[in-house]
Amino acid sequence: LGSYPCRIEDGTLAFDIYKKTDINERHRHRYEFNNEYTKQFINAGMVISGINPDAGLAEIVEIPTHPFFIGVQFHPEYKSTVENPHPLFAAFVKAALQ
Repeated sequence: LGSYPCRIEDGTLAFDIYKKTDINERHRHRYEFNNEYTKQFINAGMVISGINPDAGLAEIVEIPTHPFFIGVQFHPEYKSTVENPHPLFAAFVKAALQ
């Protein structure tokens, strides 16, 4: 339910976390990144590290100069359990411990 593809750019924090380029994640809203502002965000230092290959919409953004800044359009909590935490949660805890 609500699962959409996302293509992750190699060499990004998202790629380091997922260890692959193609993922599927669940969405439960109709929010979208406005592509009219893509150049402004990139010029300000943000990286769009994950894109929906079908719709061309940003799914993951990050700021490489920050110790751990990653934002996603999907809901990682829907694929996370205590015994098998979502990779984003595990990476966040690891970064916080450092």
